[in-house]
Amino acid sequence: MVRCGLGRMNYLVEPGLYALGSPGAESPVLVGANYKLSFDHLRRALPGLAAWILVLDTGGINVWCAAGKGSFGTANLVRQLQISQLAGLVSHRQLIVPQLAAPGVNARLVAKEIGFQVRFGPVEAADLPAYLAAGGQATAAMRRKYFPWRERAVLIPVELVQKLPWLLPLWLLLGLLGWLAGPPWRTLAVLAAMALLLAVLAGQVLTPLLLPWLPGRAFAVKGLTAGLLLALALLGPLAMGFDGASLALSGLDLLAWPLLIGALASYLALEFTGASTYTSLSGVRKEARLAWPLQLAGGGLAVVLLLAGRLL
Repeated sequence: MVRCGLGRMNYLVEPGLYALGSPGAESPVLVGANYKLSFDHLRRALPGLAAWILVLDTGGINVWCAAGKGSFGTANLVRQLQISQLAGLVSHRQLIVPQLAAPGVNARLVAKEIGFQVRFGPVEAADLPAYLAAGGQATAAMRRKYFPWRERAVLIPVELVQKLPWLLPLWLLLGLLGWLAGPPWRTLAVLAAMALLLAVLAGQVLTPLLLPWLPGRAFAVKGLTAGLLLALALLGPLAMGFDGASLALSGLDLLAWPLLIGALASYLALEFTGASTYTSLSGVRKEARLAWPLQLAGGGLAVVLLLAGRLL
């Protein structure tokens, strides 16, 4: 359910200090977020290991996103160390913090304010046993975040579910208009529903699955490419099949529909940046400032062309 965004912000554990196994004064201290999916993932990666897990209050946000937003940060870490009184439980003064928390944690300030040394562990929790066995030494592979298609695919459901509150009413409205209106407006409503479906598939499914192979570095460009490809490949065949009759696409339609699908797919793909390893917060903002006016202009032009094709 959480993978689909259902109850996502309520899936958390209480911040504080947790014992994994039977830790003692020499046991390592691992720092994590209070998003329960992350917490459980960390515990599963450490079978048979005795360790302390210091959970920060990130508001139910995962490590990487919380670090970028500031909730997995220096002040929060220092505060939780003070509350937990960890210094009285361990003989060492070392914390193992996830590498992906580095944007939010200033190791020098943590050492200065509370006397604990921050060591950034590997990217993947699965590498922690090997990292600890090697005395806290990470290999080059442990420092690199890979983003294979399976990890991209598992993020698709939550993106789709988040769109349903406005997608379903819009589809219902188009269906109602198509039922009530006569030609050529019925044709327009049917094609609009198809275009919306194609745009969602292109921007929210094809773009993450084909992310490394779509041209361009900007997500807006990748989404636009996926939208145009899907429009050109499927719009024609989908426009056929109503009692074997064509929907009689005009020249303006053939220009407007790919433009509309591409603009909407570009916008939807841009929203995937928050679930990607490819972009930073400043990069997302910069791309959004450039892409949104162009997406709006492209969608607006497509609507003008569609209306002109039916009124002229």
